[in-house]
Amino acid sequence: MEKKTTMLRRLLSRDEILVVPGAYDALSAIAAAKSGFEAVYMTGSGASTSLTGLPDIGLTTMTEMVMKAGYMAEAIPVPLFSDADTGYGNAVNVMRTVREFERAGVAGIHLEDQVAPKRCGHVAGKQVISMEEAVGKIRAAVAARTDPDFVIIARIDSKAVHGFDDAVKRGLACLEAGADVIFPEALETREEFGEYAKAVKAPLLANMTEFGRTPYLTAQEFQELGYKIVIYPATSLRVAAKAVLDFYAELKRTGTQKGYLDKMLTRQQYYELIDYAKYNEFEKEFVG
Repeated sequence: MEKKTTMLRRLLSRDEILVVPGAYDALSAIAAAKSGFEAVYMTGSGASTSLTGLPDIGLTTMTEMVMKAGYMAEAIPVPLFSDADTGYGNAVNVMRTVREFERAGVAGIHLEDQVAPKRCGHVAGKQVISMEEAVGKIRAAVAARTDPDFVIIARIDSKAVHGFDDAVKRGLACLEAGADVIFPEALETREEFGEYAKAVKAPLLANMTEFGRTPYLTAQEFQELGYKIVIYPATSLRVAAKAVLDFYAELKRTGTQKGYLDKMLTRQQYYELIDYAKYNEFEKEFVG
């Protein structure tokens, strides 16, 4: 059976862009895989908020993130790659972070060049570490992996702090340090995405988040600009949270869920989503 890390490498080697939805728990990861997506991304903000109810400002620990990523990776037949924030410390901490995510069955991670505690990449007030420290973290990550197919993604947050040219320099330096993919965060125009792809000749990841700094480009547009991956990190969580809030308001107002039956999965549809029947078969075969 092909390893999921090898699967992700293969997907990155083709000409077609890899369109990857963000998931925040095992159920949303299953839904993404069953919808036909070839890989799934564990959103850091979504994983943090759904687990702890806390914002994406570095309050979730490496252990908590690895635990959640492990459940998600185990639940789906396609590769999962994950936000690993700043690596949860210095370059030596990064080495352990890589080993833990790798052991959890994750196919790859991205590491950002922000200071800790980090911020969401699309909000004001970010700070970044020096380029030398950022490169050292990528070198450490590459050295720490035991599976050479485990994908190391360098997220570059410096454009908002030091400008476009600095983000290019950091991308090139991280590529030279062994990063497999470069992720320029919070570029603000179609032209910037295009110029970055011309300057950094590497597999590139685009973050198509909502309500941020990035314009709404299609996957096809990103592909034409030279990008290999586009992620939609918190979209499903935002959709789910709005649906839940709307339902709770309706339940509070009416005292019944009957008006929402056509907006939810039936019991059978839900059981099909989670392969309930498979476990019934296991009971028949193995339980005395």
